[in-house]
Amino acid sequence: MAIHPTAIVAATAQIGEGVTIGPYCIVGPDAVIGEDCELISHVVIEGHTTIGQRNRIHPFSVLGHAPQDLKHKGEPTRLSVGDSNVMREHVTMNVGTVKGGGLTRVGNGGFFMINSHVGHDCVVGDHVTLVNNVALAGHCELGDNVIMGGGSGLHQFTRVGHNAFVGGMAAVEHDVIPYGMAIGNRAYLGGLNIIGLKRRGALRADIHALRQAYRVLFDPAATVRDQVAQVEAMLPGHQIVEEVLTFIKAGGKRSLLTPRAGKPGQNGPPADEGT
Repeated sequence: MAIHPTAIVAATAQIGEGVTIGPYCIVGPDAVIGEDCELISHVVIEGHTTIGQRNRIHPFSVLGHAPQDLKHKGEPTRLSVGDSNVMREHVTMNVGTVKGGGLTRVGNGGFFMINSHVGHDCVVGDHVTLVNNVALAGHCELGDNVIMGGGSGLHQFTRVGHNAFVGGMAAVEHDVIPYGMAIGNRAYLGGLNIIGLKRRGALRADIHALRQAYRVLFDPAATVRDQVAQVEAMLPGHQIVEEVLTFIKAGGKRSLLTPRAGKPGQNGPPADEGT
């Protein structure tokens, strides 16, 4: 363990073996920092914040400060961060709120680029990438392998399914299906994240099945929920399709993101774009 003499580390903070705490960092009394983490400089870890192993946190990041919620009265809510994440400069992650369950949770292997923000009570999966200036409002949920382009943002309570892609500057107000691609301001469903599927080794048959399901689910002559049963009957046994249907049937506090009339994926095949 190496702590720079200019750093301020509370006596009751729990610091794991191999941790490096650089110049002018501040670590609060209820912080827990796992083994082999590096706080490069000017990092603030406050509140009831637990950070796993091998995280690398760049200058001026602030983890565990109070939520940006006027109802918060200083209750001991929490922030939990997993292992092997990278937080670049000026990343902020807030603790949860009592009403929201009291916990903000971030998974493993994430890449949080400059000035990205994880709001209170969010649940962020593994291997998520938030590009510069991405903002997650409170109570959002991101599945594994989600990529959010620079300057994009989520409305509170919005869900983004695993392996989905959100384009740069997109303002997302509705839930994005797994493997979906949200683009535009306000965002609409612009197709499937085909490139992302191929990068992660999806079989050609699965991609073909997902295309079929997409066309049926987002038929402009019917509602998505009415089409779920038809897709289940048409494409039994395809796990990748079942993942999308499960997401839709689970529902959330926001409605589902859909294609826009005249845009790719509405009156023609899904756009083969994404990352």
